[in-house]
Amino acid sequence: MTSPHAEQRRTAGLRLGGGIPPGETPPAEGSTTSGISFPEPELRKGWAAMPLVLIMLVVALIAVGLIAMAVALMV
Repeated sequence: MTSPHAEQRRTAGLRLGGGIPPGETPPAEGSTTSGISFPEPELRKGWAAMPLVLIMLVVALIAVGLIAMAVALMV
């Protein structure tokens, strides 16, 4: 049976104890892909009609409620 240290002595670039000295490893490589893998959907500019109608309806209801409260306080 051989010792694990015997294998390290035969492997080039390994220090005793398993360390690798600086400069023995190749530099890191860049990514093999660039960009995105699928097209992103286009963003719509502006608001759709339904959200605007709902916002205007909520604003109108709040305005009517405030006017009704003001009239009730005066009477």
